[in-house]
Amino acid sequence: MLGAALVSATACGRRADTGPVVVSAVERHDPKVGASLSPIQGDGGMPHRLLRDSLAQGLVRFDANGQIEPGLAERWIVIDDGGSYIFRLRDTKWNDGTPVTAEQVVAILRRMVAGRSASPLAPFLTAIDEIVVMTPQVIEVRLSRPRPDLLKLFAQPEMAIIDRSRHGTGPFRIIRSGVPLMLRPIVDPRRADPDDDDAPSPEDDVALFSESAARALLRFSQGRSDAMLGGRFSDWPLLDQLRVSPAAIRVDPAAGLFGFSIANRDGFLADPANRQALSALFDRQAILSAIAPNWEATDRLLPDTLDSDAPPQVPNWALLTLDARRAAARARVVAWGQPVALRIALPRGPGANLLYGQIGAALLGVGIIPERVAPDAPADLRLVDAVAPFDSARWYLAMACAPCGDAARIAIDRARLAPTLAERSAAIAAADAAVNSDVSYIPLARPLRWSLVTNRLRQYQANSRAWHPLNRLRADTN
Repeated sequence: MLGAALVSATACGRRADTGPVVVSAVERHDPKVGASLSPIQGDGGMPHRLLRDSLAQGLVRFDANGQIEPGLAERWIVIDDGGSYIFRLRDTKWNDGTPVTAEQVVAILRRMVAGRSASPLAPFLTAIDEIVVMTPQVIEVRLSRPRPDLLKLFAQPEMAIIDRSRHGTGPFRIIRSGVPLMLRPIVDPRRADPDDDDAPSPEDDVALFSESAARALLRFSQGRSDAMLGGRFSDWPLLDQLRVSPAAIRVDPAAGLFGFSIANRDGFLADPANRQALSALFDRQAILSAIAPNWEATDRLLPDTLDSDAPPQVPNWALLTLDARRAAARARVVAWGQPVALRIALPRGPGANLLYGQIGAALLGVGIIPERVAPDAPADLRLVDAVAPFDSARWYLAMACAPCGDAARIAIDRARLAPTLAERSAAIAAADAAVNSDVSYIPLARPLRWSLVTNRLRQYQANSRAWHPLNRLRADTN
C-alpha cells in the first residue's frame, strides 16, 4: 500500500516558516510505526544518534559544516603533538537545572572509555590513558600515544555526556514524548538577552519522526515535513517514484567506505590471488550508475594520503582492461576445478536490489554462482557502507581488516601503537600496502548519503561527515 501511495504522491510545496521544524530521520532496524525514541537505549541508527546529539553535548560537537565547535568545553589546547588535550568547561547546567561539574564530566568520560566494547568507536579510544580534573573548570585527557584526530571522535554523538539520571545539557529538551517526539531549545545563558523573556518561539521547536525511508519520503513529498535525513544508496531509487524538486535533494560529499569485505577466507577465497581476481572483475562505474547518477567509483581503499606518509595503494590490476581482468578471473574459476558459489550479504531496499543484480551478473559472467543473504547472515562478501568518523587512514584500514591476514593485522597494530606521529605515518603506509596485498576488501565507491530539505532550513549544509545537527537546520538556536 505504501508503494502505491509513493507513486501517487505530489511534489511538496514551499513550507511556510511557521510552526515546529518537522524532521524524519530514517530508521534502518525494522522501524515500527509509532515507536518512541530514547536517547539512552537505541540501536545506534540515525534517529537515536540525532536525539542523543540533541539532548546532550560532548566536550565538542559538529557544526552544520561538519567542523568542530565548542560543546561542554568552551575552549581547548592540544599539546605534546596530540599527546594531551586540555579542555576548559563552560558554565552550564544539566536539563534538570543543576550545575555541571568537572568531576561529573570526568567520571562519565572514564566510564565511556572503560566500557569500550559497547561503542563502535571502541577500537579508536585505546590510546586514552588517563582523564583527570585539573581545576573545577579544567580537565585533561592524557594519551599513551599521540592522536591529533581525537577531537573528531569526541564530537561524535556516542561521546555525548549524559549522567546516570539521563540528564543532558541540550541544546534541546523533550517537551512531549510519543510520535513525533517534540524538542524545544534550552536557552543558552551566554546568548540570553536580559530584556527578553527567553521563551523560544514555536518555530524553534523540532518534531522528530523515526521511520522507514519510504514513509519519510512520502511525508516529505506531501509537504508534511521539512527534512528527511539519513538517505542511503538503498533508498535512492525511490526518488524516481516521487515528484520532488531537484533543489530539495542534497547529496553529502561523504568520506568513508562503500564496498565488500571478504568475510570468509575458506575455499576459493583462501587464495589472495583469487581474491584479487574477484576484486578486479567488477565494472565499478557501470554498477554505480545503475543505482544513482554521478556516483563516482574508486578502486582503492584510502581516499587520500590522510595521515599516511605515502599515497594510497593502487591495486595491481588497475591498468588492465576490463576484458583482461574478467578473462583472468574466469581462468582462476576454471582452474579451481569445482563450482564456486559466493554468499553476498546486503541490506534491503531497491538500491540494494540493483546492486545485487549488477554484482550477481558480473559473478555469473566468470562462472561464480551468487547467493544473496541478509546483512547479519553468514556470508562470503559483506557490504561495508560507513562514513568515516574522523580523518585517519587507520580507520579505513581497520574497517577493511574484517577479517584479514596475519601480516596485515600486525601492520595495522603497529600503526595503532606507534609512539610518535612520524612513526605512525610510516606504519600506516606499510599497513596500507599490507592490506592491499592481502585483498581483504573490495572498494567500489564512497558512501552515498543524501537528504531532502526545504528552503525553510537555511542553515543546512552538505558535509563530509554527512551529519546534520537539529540545532543547525533552520536557525542557530544554541
